[in-house]
Amino acid sequence: MLNGPIPPHVDPRKLADRGATLEGSVPLSNLARLCDPLADDAGAVRVKLLFDRDERRSVVIHSELDAEVKMVCQRCLELVSLPLHSETVYAVVKEGADTQSLPKSYEVLEVGEDPLDVMTLVEDELLLALPIVPTHDPDVCQQPAVKDEPQSSEDEVPRSNPFSVLAQLKRDPNV
Repeated sequence: MLNGPIPPHVDPRKLADRGATLEGSVPLSNLARLCDPLADDAGAVRVKLLFDRDERRSVVIHSELDAEVKMVCQRCLELVSLPLHSETVYAVVKEGADTQSLPKSYEVLEVGEDPLDVMTLVEDELLLALPIVPTHDPDVCQQPAVKDEPQSSEDEVPRSNPFSVLAQLKRDPNV
């Protein structure tokens, strides 16, 4: 098990042969695409990546990510802290390889000869874990009260319906 800073690039095949585990944290500020929808970039992501080979000798990565992010509640427009959690099992395959025989529980991760970009993988998983519409629990905040429609005043001139002419034409049997 390797604790400490997560390396930005790794060779998943070599790590799987050793049965290595990478565990550490990544500052949210290092993940620019993830920070874009967030209210601030304070905090860190706890990352645990277990590299292994399954019974078919395929390279697999067990990913577990945890973070707490701050977003704007779309109900009350105040800040809301949201826990993000993601657990995924990836099957590492060569680019263009046939993936039909892989178990359906695996996410396919195509890796060429270049090392795997771990930060992009972590960022992509957390982006998928973000809520579409961030909100507090319903008992914590309520939707802002909608102002009633203004009452019509007596000064207003009543408008005629522009489609009333069509209604008259519809009633006329000669048309």
